[in-house]
Amino acid sequence: MKEIFSDTLLLQLQQRLVDFLVLKGADIFGGMLILGVGMLAARWVGNMVTRTLAKREMEPPVRSLLVRMVKLGVIGFTLVLALEKLGVAVAPLATGIGVAGVGIGLAMQGVLGNVVAGLTIICTRPFRVDEYVEIVGVHGQVAAIELFSTVLVHDDQSRVVIPNRKIVGEILHNYGKIRRLGLTVNVAYSSNLEEVLAVVKEILAQNSRVLKNPAPVVGVSSLGDSSIEIAIKPWVDLADYYPAAAEINQAIVEMFCAKNIEIPFPQREVRLLNDGNTAAA
Repeated sequence: MKEIFSDTLLLQLQQRLVDFLVLKGADIFGGMLILGVGMLAARWVGNMVTRTLAKREMEPPVRSLLVRMVKLGVIGFTLVLALEKLGVAVAPLATGIGVAGVGIGLAMQGVLGNVVAGLTIICTRPFRVDEYVEIVGVHGQVAAIELFSTVLVHDDQSRVVIPNRKIVGEILHNYGKIRRLGLTVNVAYSSNLEEVLAVVKEILAQNSRVLKNPAPVVGVSSLGDSSIEIAIKPWVDLADYYPAAAEINQAIVEMFCAKNIEIPFPQREVRLLNDGNTAAA
């Protein structure tokens, strides 16, 4: 009895499936065809927009965002056409998606805040990729600007990922693509300052890492107790910041030794005064 009932139920399901395919088969095939054509069209339009934007001077994050928006627009349009082909009422579905979107938005305020902040950074461009920035207590070279976060790379090749909402509204120090070294060297008061400054400028001129424009700044920065402090502030590319400092310091030591320019040690003059009673004791 059970086997007869199962066979009857199976036959009924098969018949209903056949009837459904006969009635809706063309619509289902048409919807799938529309969706497939839409995916291909989105890829083609995205490639075309990418080639067009590549000819313009535009930030990579902005270009990527525009391409994604165009692709999503094409896919969304074809999805609506496919649903209409299947007989799905689009208006109530859109209303339901809107209500669900409000709930999702309330639950994902932090994520949406990062997206809005990312769009603000991309549009206002306070910094760009490959520039050196300092913000919210961290610093590094900008490696990527995404919708949700910004990635910085330190000199030791470690990566710092900052949520975009932490960046917007904060004080930003943008060094650009070059940095200025802040080196100093002390010389004795008996030194010939003109000769010292000339030697330092010659060292900077011979170093290939030092940029000619902007011109380096060399001069007396302060007068210490036992020495004169010379400030040396050349400009270098980001990649040459630490190598240039090491090379310049080494060249200064070698050149000063060759020119007999004294780099004095800290000195203090101490005098002991004793009265007559202390001397007699």
